[in-house]
Amino acid sequence: MAQRHQRGWLKKERRKDGETWMLFFRTTRESDGKRVEQKISVGTVHDFPTKASAWAEVERQQIHINKPDFRKRATFADLAQHYQQHELGERRSAIVDPKAHTTIAGYKRVLRNRLLPRWGKRMALSIQPLEVEEWLSAVKEEELLENPTLDKMRRVMSLVYKHGQRYGLISRREECNPLRFVRCKTISNYEAVILSPEQAFAVLVDLPEPERTLTLLAASTGLRISECLGLQWLDVNFDGSLIHVRRTWTWGKVGQPKSKASQAPVPMHLLLAEFMRAWQIRTPYPQPEDWVFPSFRLGGRKPRAANMLVEDYLRPAAVKAGVIAEGDPCRFGFHNLRHSLASFLVRSKTDPKTVQALLRHSDVKTTLQLYAHSVSADRMTAQGEVLQAILGGATPANSGLNAD
Repeated sequence: MAQRHQRGWLKKERRKDGETWMLFFRTTRESDGKRVEQKISVGTVHDFPTKASAWAEVERQQIHINKPDFRKRATFADLAQHYQQHELGERRSAIVDPKAHTTIAGYKRVLRNRLLPRWGKRMALSIQPLEVEEWLSAVKEEELLENPTLDKMRRVMSLVYKHGQRYGLISRREECNPLRFVRCKTISNYEAVILSPEQAFAVLVDLPEPERTLTLLAASTGLRISECLGLQWLDVNFDGSLIHVRRTWTWGKVGQPKSKASQAPVPMHLLLAEFMRAWQIRTPYPQPEDWVFPSFRLGGRKPRAANMLVEDYLRPAAVKAGVIAEGDPCRFGFHNLRHSLASFLVRSKTDPKTVQALLRHSDVKTTLQLYAHSVSADRMTAQGEVLQAILGGATPANSGLNAD
């Protein structure tokens, strides 16, 4: 019997973000053929106070609850829905590398905010390459978007088409994926703000703990902020002078390191170890499984939030140190410390392979050779040089950096 077209129904539920509109509908479970109830979050009641406004949001998001008949002509929204269910949801394949939760959230955001509003109702096979290319150019000009952002939109759209072809939802002929013929620059015009060692020290002086130790850790090791916040004390090996990167903390969730190269241990110079040990003595959460940089507001149950650290501490300290101007809208955060470390090492004529190893870049061919040895003397020396340059011989005892 053919399935009747359904609209579903809206109900309110109490959730972490507040009272939320949920779209309920029924679907056939593939495992046993039974009809079961499903639900999708639409938005908070605060944002959509009436049922009519919630239904309008359902239309805007183009939420499809009826299984499309792919024997007929599929829209781009049909392909996107199938892609999200199988690649970005709980049903994604277990035989391929799982996507990080940040990647999944980013792809869903591109689909929801960019691709579906523009292309959702179009027949997938009617979309032409030049249309997409002209649209990307117009969006770039109107919103001043960077090339990598545009390229991400192009890549996600291409993934939707490839998924449709893989599942036989559309023809597998090359011309049935218009994104194969869409040109898009990938190089960004963005120029990172680089801190000199003197500027880095000026920033450190103006920070309280634990933000000071966190910033010094990022500045001297090249660890990404998500990797710093994902550290537990059991990852800090004082005896072996190593920091193990076993997890990340982003968007309120524990994740995996970015790549195999990112999982390599990071050298911890004696100077850095002194500051880390001084913080461990002071923190109320010094046990092996405690977070190194915990949220005091949450009683140490979770790490700090990166965006709040930037807005409340790092950026104001950078303004006071004269690194950036008050009100300057430029991008500035912990990743600038990683750029600054690379710039310092290159200027100091550190061997390029040592720089690559210290920053744990994810070039597979290079990392397979470099990570055969866990830590080499030249990497430790390189980190010591940048610490000496930043601190000028200061230690937790004599620098005044431990002062509240």
